[in-house]
Amino acid sequence: MATLAGKRILVGISGGIAAYKIPELVRRLKDYGAEVRCVMTQGGQAFITPLTLQAVSGNAVATDLLDPAAEAAMGHIEQAKWADLVFIAPASANTIAQLAHGHASDLLSTLCLATSAPIAIAPAMNQQMWANSLVQSNCQRLAQHGVTIVPPASGEQACGDIGAGRMPEPLALREFIVQLLQPSEALFAGQHIVITAGPTREAIDPVRYLSNHSSGRMGFALAAAAQQLGARVTLVAGPCHLTTPAGVQRVDVVSANDMANAVDEVIADADIFIGCAAVADYRPEIAVTQKIKKNQDTMHIELVKNPDILAKVAARDNPPFTIGFAAETNDVVDYARGKLERKRLAMIAANDVSNSDIGFNSDDNAMTLLWRDNAGEIQQTQLARAAKQAIAEQILRHAAQIKDNH
Repeated sequence: MATLAGKRILVGISGGIAAYKIPELVRRLKDYGAEVRCVMTQGGQAFITPLTLQAVSGNAVATDLLDPAAEAAMGHIEQAKWADLVFIAPASANTIAQLAHGHASDLLSTLCLATSAPIAIAPAMNQQMWANSLVQSNCQRLAQHGVTIVPPASGEQACGDIGAGRMPEPLALREFIVQLLQPSEALFAGQHIVITAGPTREAIDPVRYLSNHSSGRMGFALAAAAQQLGARVTLVAGPCHLTTPAGVQRVDVVSANDMANAVDEVIADADIFIGCAAVADYRPEIAVTQKIKKNQDTMHIELVKNPDILAKVAARDNPPFTIGFAAETNDVVDYARGKLERKRLAMIAANDVSNSDIGFNSDDNAMTLLWRDNAGEIQQTQLARAAKQAIAEQILRHAAQIKDNH
């Protein structure tokens, strides 16, 4: 299981509305056993208070470079030596520029110059600012000096704009930190794992489509866990606003046909295939090129079947170890068993999506795993409710064991 026990993380908070997420990040890091201290810029303090971060971290929050009490013990040097990781979130455009050019105008930038610990930043700003060539140049400069950049997510921003620049959610940031600090286990060393994730969108006309509620979180959690366990990972992702896990190759697609074609291109050398995407079973037979007007009381759309990506992979000559997912609202195990047999899968992970607290658009999940043993008998085991990252790791460990026994 992922752990940060004994790790000392110095979280730097600069100015930005995304600072409201940091107390939750601190809590989640402590859940994994990390010791956390916080350093705030003046801008960061405009959005959340030091008292809030002191309450959740259990440590006093440092704010001033020239604090007489701290300087009596060379506080900025002590903090710099204490950290196993300096993680700045949100990292504003101003803080990024300071770091990129070696400024030491406040406590946070001074700590970064004084530390020998790795530094990672999670930029967060307006999408136009993030796209600015000066900001991008500063990020490239930092990367050249060994600073790790957490890619911002895309979506609606506080200012109302839509685009890249959002800071990822606390759980995603925690998993990024885990990958930085926790040595990888080579369970899948030398293996290529292909994973599909998220929904697909099937066009009706230029402005409408058929889709589903899949957020992609389970598939992305699997990709992160597989990479951490030593695999080379290709993630074929339908439309979703999630940060690509570190070290994972991502291929973005829209429709089921797009996903099928992308899988065909990368599956040849795959050792394991995990079909976690919620692929639309049907698509409109014709996607019209002009917006359909609301002229009639009813509208009829002829649907045709989409390609069955999972079955196609499992039916290949010398197929990879193929894992399917079954999201059901009733008779979960029975339907999963049928899918396992019908599609000739090596393993299937089934979950009940009728419970709104787990599954689609949730941070947690619970699974029933089914597989066929060497005697041809179907076996099953339950994975109790847990964070999707923990569930992902359990699925992969079970898969490794079953694969080795075949």
